[in-house]
Amino acid sequence: MTTFHDFGLEARILKAVTELGFEEPTPIQLKAIPVALEGRDLIGQAQTGTGKTAAFGLPIIQRINGTSDKLSALILTPTRELAIQVAEEIGKLSRYKGVRTLPIYGGQEIGRQIRALKKHPHIVVGTPGRLLDHINRKTIRLDDVSVVVLDEADEMLDMGFLEDIQTILGQLPEDRQTMLFSATMPPNIQKLAEQFLRDPEHVSVVPKQVTVPQIAQAYFEVPERQKFETLSRLLDMESPELAIVFGRTKRRVDELSEALQKRGYSADGLHGDLSQNQRDAVMRKFRDGSIDVLVATDVAARGLDVSGVTHVINFDLPQDPESYVHRIGRTGRAGREGVAWTFVTPREIDHLHFIERVTRQRIPRKPLPSMADAIEGKQKVTAERLLEAVGTEESNEFKGLAIQLLEQYDSVQLLSAALKLLTGEKNDVKIELTPEEPIRAKKRRFDVKVSGRKYAGYKGDRGSQRQGGYDQRDRKSRERVGSGQGGRKPRGDYRDRG
Repeated sequence: MTTFHDFGLEARILKAVTELGFEEPTPIQLKAIPVALEGRDLIGQAQTGTGKTAAFGLPIIQRINGTSDKLSALILTPTRELAIQVAEEIGKLSRYKGVRTLPIYGGQEIGRQIRALKKHPHIVVGTPGRLLDHINRKTIRLDDVSVVVLDEADEMLDMGFLEDIQTILGQLPEDRQTMLFSATMPPNIQKLAEQFLRDPEHVSVVPKQVTVPQIAQAYFEVPERQKFETLSRLLDMESPELAIVFGRTKRRVDELSEALQKRGYSADGLHGDLSQNQRDAVMRKFRDGSIDVLVATDVAARGLDVSGVTHVINFDLPQDPESYVHRIGRTGRAGREGVAWTFVTPREIDHLHFIERVTRQRIPRKPLPSMADAIEGKQKVTAERLLEAVGTEESNEFKGLAIQLLEQYDSVQLLSAALKLLTGEKNDVKIELTPEEPIRAKKRRFDVKVSGRKYAGYKGDRGSQRQGGYDQRDRKSRERVGSGQGGRKPRGDYRDRG
């Protein structure tokens, strides 16, 4: 199994990677990072949400000297949201190396950006229109830029940024490294690559499609702090023979497995920090039924093949569609039916829809289980266990005692007491889990017209208008909207396109 240590990244970077909960590289990272570390030009075809930012971010961080004041890397993105998101992620990955990253985008006061640029960032992440503005003002100098990334290149070209991108790339040093990432490879992207990339390496990651109709999929929309109670109720309702609960990080797995044990469930955790002996011991207990709930990270469950897993519960929404497909594939094996449930916080609904589009599977929503549902489900499972024991040879030795008890007590009272003992006492220990950050969704392009002019932007799947880039070509219009001055502003938030 390849880990981030195998790439030869320096210790300060690996420390940040570990703290962020990354264990094993995603497919695009596995293919792109070695090529990028060699300094070669690269074309990466992958969907958003597959780990692209770390795929180009880690090699960039590796090559930057944190004590320098030079601008070393330029990352172009189609929208302000993506610029902010990429800058934040690179900031987290480089926190121990002292690399300074700055997002630059339209709609923000340019004077504020100029002041931030005077602090000498090593990496600038920005939208093409605003970057070109700074280049023309000479507030961004490109003399020392050694690497440039075009992120979501197809989206940038769809939004009319081709001319700006060509101008920016034409002013960069010729001996730079250029990396282009795009979900699709239409002819205009290929032409751009031929013009500005030198003998690029092509890497492609095509998400798998879900072809597992025997798995019943559903999701629950649940706030982060209500996830654990929802999980407890589902386990009480279903009493799964064997269940795998997926958490996003090692910290989550540790906290969740400990919390389940405190509540009286037979559970244990599995993640990359366990030694081989510890891992083997946990898996042995899971296979022989000593525990019926295994809490695991994606990496720990790779290659895990346990027959009889009836339920997979995504306690945390996975980062990318491939991980979702892999997770739910742990159940529904050998022709048996399985259940795959996913917890989605309100801010992650758009990301769930992204997974649905890529995997071409609609995941229906289920109502949250109530306390009454949990009690009824647990009682039903207990009654089924009792009926299974009726007539077995093992129960014959208790017949004499049963007759004596029935002579002294009412049969309904006796059976009620037996069911209560079999069901067990509910241990309502208060549980506080460390919240996980919600996953940002890929946004979908939309076009609107204002006063006969066409503007491009993005919206989420639920139809809510998001902040995005708008295609305003003439200089006067761009300055007016960017500064909020110079005439009446159209209704709505129409900023410059970048």
